[in-house]
Order: sequence, then C-alpha cells, then structure tokens
Amino acid sequence: MRRRFLNPSSTALISVAAAFSLAACSSSDQETGKQQGRLSAAGASFPAAIYQRWFQDLAPQGIQVNYQSVGSGAGVRQFTAGTIDFGASDKPMQAEAIAKVSRGVVQIPMTAGAIAVAYHNPGCELKLTREQLAGIFLGKIRDYKELGCQSKAIKVVHRSDGSGTTYNFTKHLSAISPEWSNAVGASKSVQWPTGVGAKGNEGVAAQLTQIDGGIGYVELAYVKGDLQAAAIQNGSGEKVVPTNATANRALGSIDLGPNLIGSNANPENGYPIVTFTWVLAYANGNGANTDVLKSTFDYMLSEESQAKAPELGYISLPPEVIVQAKAAANTIKE
Repeated sequence: MRRRFLNPSSTALISVAAAFSLAACSSSDQETGKQQGRLSAAGASFPAAIYQRWFQDLAPQGIQVNYQSVGSGAGVRQFTAGTIDFGASDKPMQAEAIAKVSRGVVQIPMTAGAIAVAYHNPGCELKLTREQLAGIFLGKIRDYKELGCQSKAIKVVHRSDGSGTTYNFTKHLSAISPEWSNAVGASKSVQWPTGVGAKGNEGVAAQLTQIDGGIGYVELAYVKGDLQAAAIQNGSGEKVVPTNATANRALGSIDLGPNLIGSNANPENGYPIVTFTWVLAYANGNGANTDVLKSTFDYMLSEESQAKAPELGYISLPPEVIVQAKAAANTIKE
C-alpha cells in the first residue's frame, strides 16, 4: 500500500538546551512498570525538529531527554568523549572513529529526509541542472538571471559548523560534478568557495529568510515562510522538487546493508539529495540507563512516532528498516 505524505508544516523551535549536561538517571515506576529517567543527548540539527517533538511527547511517560542541536560533528565529539548518553549524526561513524569509543557503538537509523536547496527570491522558480547546482556553490553562477529569473545577486549561505547535512550535500555535489569533487570534496566541514556561514539547519534557514537572494541547503522541514525549494536534476535527468513522496522514492534506492549505514549520493529516481539519520548508542557500559535507553529508542521507532514524520517534513522509516533498527537497539547492554 502506497503511503501518502504531506508537505512539511511548521515545527516548534528547538528549545535552548541547558548549559550543563543533565545527570542521567533512571528508575522504574513500581505501580505502572514504566521506565522513568533523564537522558542527555546531542548531535545533528537535521532531525532536531522531529526529535524535539518525540521527546516532548515522551516526557509525560516519565522519560525526559535533553537534546542539544549542536550539529553532527559536535555530537560525535561529545559521544566519543562519553559526556552524553547518546549522540546523533547524519553521517554514520566509520571504523576509525568507532575504534576510539571504548564502550563500542550501535548505530540506529531513526528517521530520514531530503536536503533541500532553499532560496529567498519571490517570483523565481528554480529548476536546476547538475551543472547549475554545482556552479552556484562553486561561486561561478552569481546572478539569478543565469538561472532564468530576474536579475538579482545570488548570496550563498552554508553551514559554519561540522555538519552531517553538509557531508550529504557535498557528497551529492561530488557525485555529480568532477570539478567540485576535485576542488572541494565531501566532508562534514569543507572550504567553501563562496558564501557566508551559519550554525545549524536553524541558523541557515534564519539567514536565508533575512537575505534577499539568499540560497543554501537545509533539511526540508526548515523550508517555510518566504523560502522556496528548488527542483534538482536527478540521475535520470528529471528535475524534481523535494517532497516527502519524491524523497521517499529516492530513499528506496538506498541499501543500508548489515551495519545499517548505507547511502546513495546520486539516485536515479525521485528527489536526489536524501539521507537517513542515525542515533549513536553505546554498545556497553550503559548501566542503570540501559532500560530507559531501550524504552526511548523503542518509542522513537514506534508506529505512533514514525507516523508523525510526514507532517514535520521527514520520512517515516520503511517497515523493514524499523525491524532492523529495533533489533540493533535491543543489542545495547549494561
């Protein structure tokens, strides 16, 4: 049965996290049997809107999660240092990074979404070829008239922090543009040929809203108000606007593999810049938090929680991925 997806709606702003990490603790309600506890987490801004919603909905059940939207890079660093109970990243950790975590790593896909090329230029409908997309971020295309719109200066906004969104966006640019691949490459942090930086998906969206002619990249949930999303050419040559439906078609081409960390930087069908995003859990050493962590992840992967994804601008995980993700979450130990 084909799932129907809604366009992203407004989401609550991420609340400012406390300057200190909450001490994690857990217990079990003797009367209800429900897990109760407090967890600290940090990482990707890409899924922050849906994570915040999930954790708000989870709180009445007795589990409080303090999630800091600090970017994938900072989240991985805090996770590696052991200062949080779990992390989050749009780029899965690789073997070299995992080896630095003495407690072991379990990577769990939690949601997915599209990275939109968002711009602020009312009356302009962008349908970008691969060459045009790369040219904009290489600083070679500097006026909207070169893209078929009225003349207006193009002002690029990119991430200033280490970012899984940046990694996936630059990975796509590297896949479609040899010039980009050779000059810039793909990473969570790159030397941008042009533009100004902003922190987090939230920061980039805020900057774009304030800059007439601004263009940048954000998770689809952050494209709202005066911002529009450009149609982007996919691997079969079709120019596709990002929606939950078109992103889902591209997502279907990704084989996560046995470690649940697969990707596809250049899908043939659907909107071509899509990614899963992962929770980073410790394989061992979770102590008294083990059950509350499992309860939290089980809630995030529940049918109830996943059903909220489309209205927030994300993609519900396919059923087969949920089965694999739950199995991975259940492997974490005390």
